[in-house]
Amino acid sequence: MQVRRKAAVVSLAALVAVAAVAVGVATASSSASKPIVIGWAYDGKGAMAPFDGPALAAAKIRVAQVNARGGVKGRKLQIVTCDTQGNKPAIAKACAAKLLGQGVDVIFTTCDVDFAAPVVQESINAGKLTVAPCIGTDQMGPKRFGTKGKLAFSFGNVAQDEGSAMAELAWSKGWKTAQLATDTVIVYFKDVVKAFKARYTQLGGKIVAEETYQSLGSSSQSAIVTRLNSKQSDVIVTATAGAFGALPQIIAGLRTLDNNTMVLNSWAGDGVYWVTKDPQVTNYTFVTYASIFGDDPVPAVNKLAKTLKAGTGGFITGSAAIDGLSVAIARAGGSTNGLRLAAQMEKFKNVPTLSGLVSFSPELHSVFGRQYRVISIQNNVGKRIGMVKAKVVPKI
Repeated sequence: MQVRRKAAVVSLAALVAVAAVAVGVATASSSASKPIVIGWAYDGKGAMAPFDGPALAAAKIRVAQVNARGGVKGRKLQIVTCDTQGNKPAIAKACAAKLLGQGVDVIFTTCDVDFAAPVVQESINAGKLTVAPCIGTDQMGPKRFGTKGKLAFSFGNVAQDEGSAMAELAWSKGWKTAQLATDTVIVYFKDVVKAFKARYTQLGGKIVAEETYQSLGSSSQSAIVTRLNSKQSDVIVTATAGAFGALPQIIAGLRTLDNNTMVLNSWAGDGVYWVTKDPQVTNYTFVTYASIFGDDPVPAVNKLAKTLKAGTGGFITGSAAIDGLSVAIARAGGSTNGLRLAAQMEKFKNVPTLSGLVSFSPELHSVFGRQYRVISIQNNVGKRIGMVKAKVVPKI
């Protein structure tokens, strides 16, 4: 009887153990099968809409491609969105709270660090990896957001790198003198011009004038045209977006005065959606992530641009951000823990994405070292005329 009772106890213990294992497997299996949810706070109608919209559209296509291959570590990716409606601070903050309330694993945000700040702050305070597809400053990280900024990254090119690449391009074109026209409305615009100056003067270029203006509803455009027209240089260098209003006015103003000096811009001035019909935009060059004119050197980029009817080359950063996030999750063993993902992303060195090779560092949480497409617009028609890459990342 005692032996029987002992056998029964052993048998019961075994059953309990098996049940516990079964529950553990079921829980692990359930967790493994849950989607990795990306919460995306985007600007659907404001100044950043021409950049946020295409990046989000490209990301959705990339997510579908990743999921068709089985996802990341067996888990599918999913995007849920919230429109910040022009990046109004209160609405942006509410968007972040809404996405966090939905249990998202990672949060993506708009393509300018000033506009993104309310979302970034909410997200990093919640311990989430926070990603922008195309913020272009070194402030998307600890520099602006302190210790918790370790969780913040951008798949945009950092301004120091972009301005340096523009300087390399100008020098290679034989443009030995330059006027600088700085749009002061956001940090990215200012930092690109600072970086251009640092690298250009290092190469031997001469700055003959430095002017400032402000876009987004300012009336300073006519004054900047007058000042720029009063000087002579091989190139006029700026960083501003067509959607912000000043760019078409400045170029049209110069051309109306028969001033055909080359204007060199950053990727912010990408596309032809903003060009004027009279006068037409000519002698205008910019650097960008991808060509939207069907002549990108990467066939897959041309295919995606055509599918999206992309208005700027920044669309590719949405795809790149999904590529990079997928690599970070895989390297973290499938974890979506913010700090674990951030630790992996800080180690990125020439990680392949559809946008090219991506590198980060503990200091720079925006991309450096990626190759730029050089686009020329003549008579309102855009065409890729080359490639350029920054040889150094200057301090500014």
